[in-house]
Amino acid sequence: MARGTWTTQNKVRPGVYVNSNSEPKPLGSVGERGIVTMALALNWGEAKKIQVVEAGENTFSKLGYAMTDVQMLLIREALKRAKTLLLYRLNAGVKATATVGELTMTAKHGGTRGNDITVTIRTNLDDNTKFDVLTFVGGQEVEVQTVADSASLKNNDWVVFTGTGALVTTAGTPLTGGANGTVTNADHLDYLTEAEVHDFDTMALISTDNTLKSLYTSFCERLREDEGKKIQIALENYPTANYEGIISVKNGVILADGTSLTAAQATAWVAGATAGAQVNESLTYQVYDGAVDVSPRFSNSQIIAALQNGEFLFTQNNGRAVVEQDINTLTLFTPTKGKHFSKNRVVRVLDSINNDFVHIFSSFYIGKVDNHEDGRNLLKNECINLLEKLQAMGAIQQFDSQTDIQVSPVEGQVDAVFIETYVNPVDAIEKIYVKVMVK
Repeated sequence: MARGTWTTQNKVRPGVYVNSNSEPKPLGSVGERGIVTMALALNWGEAKKIQVVEAGENTFSKLGYAMTDVQMLLIREALKRAKTLLLYRLNAGVKATATVGELTMTAKHGGTRGNDITVTIRTNLDDNTKFDVLTFVGGQEVEVQTVADSASLKNNDWVVFTGTGALVTTAGTPLTGGANGTVTNADHLDYLTEAEVHDFDTMALISTDNTLKSLYTSFCERLREDEGKKIQIALENYPTANYEGIISVKNGVILADGTSLTAAQATAWVAGATAGAQVNESLTYQVYDGAVDVSPRFSNSQIIAALQNGEFLFTQNNGRAVVEQDINTLTLFTPTKGKHFSKNRVVRVLDSINNDFVHIFSSFYIGKVDNHEDGRNLLKNECINLLEKLQAMGAIQQFDSQTDIQVSPVEGQVDAVFIETYVNPVDAIEKIYVKVMVK
């Protein structure tokens, strides 16, 4: 189904075209958030494909490590607030291998984690015509098979077995030669192509490469403006984007265990937290989970300058790292895109309206409801129900169903309607001015 924005009412494809400007039981409900995506160079896992990682999932066989292992740091940071990570492995790498007799053992995936695999072959204690073939990863037994010969072995989550004939016992043969390989910008292009067909709320780029930042920014603008997919991307130190879809992370944090995260690495948490934030929630002054300090720290004047420049930064507060202000990089405002578009909570509200309208209309209205007064009133009531839910949640305010929404036919297009609605997104209280009088 087509979607996107419109300048004139001349679309050809059936679809939903939504413009968000500063002014211009129901079937649907307010959509849930919480899906973040990012691409990483990893030591293990299926390459060149989106893998779904849920918060709390056992990732050992899928990604090679338990979630608590140091190699999972950025994945762990992204899932501190998000419920789902769409993870793309950028590097295919080289698979580790080993040979025992006529049996060849090859790691299921390329990467250095394959070098931590050891295979032991021993005679079965109960039947000396058979063998126990044990697979170990990092010294941990992950599988044992009892077979008569090589041809009877089944591949497992870690090793692909090939060969025929008798098995030869070995106290433990390690797989070797596994390598991660290198990542190029072309790999990121492949990732963006793959990610585009998935639904997600935010994306993180773990890189300081300005060429990649520009590439990701263009991707974000195209999806938001041309495809109607309202996403945001967290980048490291890229305020020049000047766009509500780009969040520029200025500094990193120090975790309680002493781990220091750079601004580029902190984009994983920012993207995850932004994805997990609801339409009626701001991240301003929220605590970075598990962080005790920021790196680097900034002076008051530097913080003010960063905020004015559209930069998302962390500040130290009583042994914690907190979000100074939940903003994006939009700093050059226009009559149709005012200052409120620089606040991520407002963007979440407007993006939610867009995404929910697209879902409701495509699922229940397009091609199903007649374009006459009764059909348009049905559509209008659906819009009202959604906006009133947002108002009840505190996401918008002062919505008047009698005056703030109109559903009209489009002249000369018997299959089109024009919906015009006015919304007033609610932001969080961020500045409190107190006057104390002494009697």
